[in-house]
Amino acid sequence: MDIIKVDTLPFMKTAWEIQGKSVVNLPDIGIINLVLQPGESVPSHKTPVDVLFQIVEGEGTVTVGEESAVVTVGDIVVSPAHIPHALEASQGTEFSVYVMKVPNTKKTAIKAPNDQA
Repeated sequence: MDIIKVDTLPFMKTAWEIQGKSVVNLPDIGIINLVLQPGESVPSHKTPVDVLFQIVEGEGTVTVGEESAVVTVGDIVVSPAHIPHALEASQGTEFSVYVMKVPNTKKTAIKAPNDQA
């Protein structure tokens, strides 16, 4: 069993200059914890895989396709593959989101010990 202590993971800067932590990097799933400061945003973009956004702190707006919604702690938003999506932190709050890509799009993903593929 692996236990990941997210609070102890180092921050990195994403391509959009947002703070993030690589949480899980396996072939079947990639999880990044993005931490947006008040007013920061990830611009609209598409991914070739399904993406789930789980809100773990604060409040912000998630846009998927033509729809936008204000989301808070505990909410999960599904963004299907090839549909544009974006994130924006509300003013006055840090917005922490787990971004889960299924399957993982990173070429650096490591194989799990029991993977046969």
